[in-house]
Amino acid sequence: MKLEIVTLLYFLYLATPCLAFANEAKRLVEFSRTRRSMNHPRDDASENIYNYTNLSAYVGSQDGLRETDKITALPGQPNKEAEFDQYAGYVTVDAKAGRALFYYFVEALHDPSNKPLVLWLNGVANMLFLESPAGVGYSYSNTTSDYDNTGDQRTAGDAYTFLINWLERFPEYKSRDFFITGESYGGHYVPELANVIVTNNGFANTTAIKLKGVAIGNALLDWDTNDKGTVDYFWTHALISKSTHEAIQRYCSFNGTYSNDCENALSLTVYERGDIDDYNIYAPQCVDGSNSSQLKDSVSLGDPCSPNYVENYLNLPDVQRALHANTTRLNYPWIDCSGDIDSVCPVTSTQYSLDILGLPIEASWRPWYSDIEE
Repeated sequence: MKLEIVTLLYFLYLATPCLAFANEAKRLVEFSRTRRSMNHPRDDASENIYNYTNLSAYVGSQDGLRETDKITALPGQPNKEAEFDQYAGYVTVDAKAGRALFYYFVEALHDPSNKPLVLWLNGVANMLFLESPAGVGYSYSNTTSDYDNTGDQRTAGDAYTFLINWLERFPEYKSRDFFITGESYGGHYVPELANVIVTNNGFANTTAIKLKGVAIGNALLDWDTNDKGTVDYFWTHALISKSTHEAIQRYCSFNGTYSNDCENALSLTVYERGDIDDYNIYAPQCVDGSNSSQLKDSVSLGDPCSPNYVENYLNLPDVQRALHANTTRLNYPWIDCSGDIDSVCPVTSTQYSLDILGLPIEASWRPWYSDIEE
């Protein structure tokens, strides 16, 4: 039976607090700059689809692991509001390499037995959060080379292996509708994982995953398209000068080849936009995590220091014990990153990507409001 996938791209414009770190944005920007310096040719999608046919996924014994993963209490979590079952722990995806992915799973508050399963999307469904690839968050590998040899294909294969094993641990979800979601570089990870699932669902002795759709917010689908959209975003939001924008338009073709004149023009955007939060250009910067006056002044945009609180919380030993995380007991920091209203994977890049994909328009452009806005 042919599975039809409905692709939903969510544009997240709201002025809400973003749990993002400036250094994370700088890494992504630096990654883009490095790719440009290597003059990568534009990818041909038809030639770069990895063959996942009949992927031999590792399936380990899940006996007793569900009970071990159940969270009895999280430090600081209001017990009255946590009237739902929650689980966290590791799923091994490569026993030989000692590679394991960390997950956090929350059952829906109301009628969880009839709700679909969603991989990382805010909502009222049964929520499954996955830290992937190994090396991200609490996920790890006992083989050091795994951190150097990771990539989109291994990430997709590991995520598929994770799902196959996780569904053995939680077998009642095998029959549920399943949605894959992500943002930013998830524009690579989500389609790759969907491809693995669709390709392998038809094979015997393989758990068939009821994939119903994917959702990608602020998707980074193509580096050159993202670079072009980012420059236009800077210009239309008064973050760079007219002369710099004109120089970029003159020297940069965004086709995989970047001249020195183009690189020089692009480098001006770093200085002109200044020290802002690239993931939320309207948010104030966190100067002092204990500055109460700063919090009062920025309450409409959220606390700019909230990432500090999250990072500190997730590094507390009792929190890690409650989450069954960091079983290696290594003393390394955990850092979270997400965001909207961002200039790293901006709405302009999304619009250009949609034009390239040629997807049909389901609804006309219109104002959109959150539930709390009139």
